[in-house]
Amino acid sequence: MSLTHAQVQAQLTGPGQLFEIEEIGDTGVRTWKHAPAHFRALLEMSRFHGDKVFLVYEDEHITFEEHFRRAATLAGRLVEEYGVTKGDRVAIAMRNYPEWVIAFSAVLAAGAIAVPLNAWWTEAELAYGVSDSGAKVLIADGERAVRLASTGVPMIVTRGDLPEGARAFSDVVGEPAADVRLPDVTLAPDDPATILYTSGTTGRPKGALGSHRNIGQAPMLAAYGAARATALAGKDFATVSAVRRVTLLTVPLFHATGCFSAMITTMFSGGGLVLMYKWDPGKALQLIERERITAMIGVPTNAWQLMSHPDFGKYDLSSLSALGYGGAPAPPKLLERITEHLPNRAPSNGYGMTETTALAIGNGGADYHAKPDSIGRPSPVVDARVVDPTGNELPPGEVGELCLRGPNVILGYWNKPDATAQTFIDGWVHTGDLAKIDEEGFVYIVDRAKDMVIRGGENVYCAEVEAALFEHPAVDDVAVIGIPHEELGEEVGAVIRLSPGRSVTLEDLQAFLADRLAKFKIPVHVWFRDAELPRNPGGKILKTHLRREILGA
Repeated sequence: MSLTHAQVQAQLTGPGQLFEIEEIGDTGVRTWKHAPAHFRALLEMSRFHGDKVFLVYEDEHITFEEHFRRAATLAGRLVEEYGVTKGDRVAIAMRNYPEWVIAFSAVLAAGAIAVPLNAWWTEAELAYGVSDSGAKVLIADGERAVRLASTGVPMIVTRGDLPEGARAFSDVVGEPAADVRLPDVTLAPDDPATILYTSGTTGRPKGALGSHRNIGQAPMLAAYGAARATALAGKDFATVSAVRRVTLLTVPLFHATGCFSAMITTMFSGGGLVLMYKWDPGKALQLIERERITAMIGVPTNAWQLMSHPDFGKYDLSSLSALGYGGAPAPPKLLERITEHLPNRAPSNGYGMTETTALAIGNGGADYHAKPDSIGRPSPVVDARVVDPTGNELPPGEVGELCLRGPNVILGYWNKPDATAQTFIDGWVHTGDLAKIDEEGFVYIVDRAKDMVIRGGENVYCAEVEAALFEHPAVDDVAVIGIPHEELGEEVGAVIRLSPGRSVTLEDLQAFLADRLAKFKIPVHVWFRDAELPRNPGGKILKTHLRREILGA
């Protein structure tokens, strides 16, 4: 007999269980009782995995023990040689190299605040991140170090030439001793731990200030989602989780998904994390076969491009059992393609943001197949509600702004009290996403409030139109945008990248959508392009860039 969600939750969160819950004082916020209290506890726990391979990059394989020794050594050097003390900020600016993970671990183990900078940023943007965070030390790769040489901040550099005055990462770390210990620092769950800059497309990015509690809770949220899907399927989670998870990371580590959902979760579980110099679906196929990868984490585009690659059928992908994606809307058509091209796999769709330490709500297993257009149900420690513009909670089925509360919600924005007060209200983070919640508690993202097209007073949710266009076999990627109109205010437009070898006209698409969407939602303008649609590191399409490119505005 299949279990209900309530029965599964009671089973998994009972006293003494891994997912046992407790409340933080009288705040109403619930936490995973057995989660690591801070990052140092997580790092020390990871050492028990010993000689298991933790990080893979090209031909390099680094075990958990090797990672611990290097991180502990670097943490000591930061304290002893660079004067880093608790609460100081240390910036990290590099590609997905193993040194990124080592540096991140070292900074937090020293009691400092890690500031992962967007490696895609320009010289001016990188300099802003260093200045805004007040970084005391900068750890960078050679490519980023050149751009940051003028900041004047002491620099540790890996994989590249050294700017004047900088030290090589390998020289600073040296040959770690077997008995190396972490610096003597006392940490508490609410101590600041990270500053990740939000991926806003307008204005200066804001530094999202996360805590050690956020980090400790993050892998538990991911684990609970997997346990829930397993229990609902009538399987034993202990048996399923005994299979070691080897994850291919397809997004940057400086993004919340890469850092918290992939890296921190892998450290917690004792799995392996395979890094890529940059996303390349052809290279990904090779790595899945070579490293016997069991899971892939990224954005929906990664899964789509993997299955669309001309070499897709040439590699042994039998080890791949799970595909997880989030960070951008996942069209229901994606699930159909996975079911067709990668049958008997376990796809899952997650929702989160930098302000929720990545994953907040997830949809997997039978739930995802039953409701592929939903992001799922919140975990037992996350509260979700939808509110109107005045902050009043709306009933099931009505569209409003999605608000979240839980132990994964960050402390606020770094040195921006006004922005913090606007976004974080009474413990709830206002996401800026338009959503609805059904009678069963499943959440549906309708659109970003700022991306919604208002045509003659009618709201057109871009995500709905995009999902319908994805149904057309000639459409490989799509972004729906608003087109200024004197009378209606806006009309609906779409930028489309066609599938290889396919062609279609605006009239063809309009006819295709006629029985799928109301007439006012159907695009009246379409722009076709050969190049990939521009995306930020989190996988979200940069619609501001598209509008500027197409409309000059």
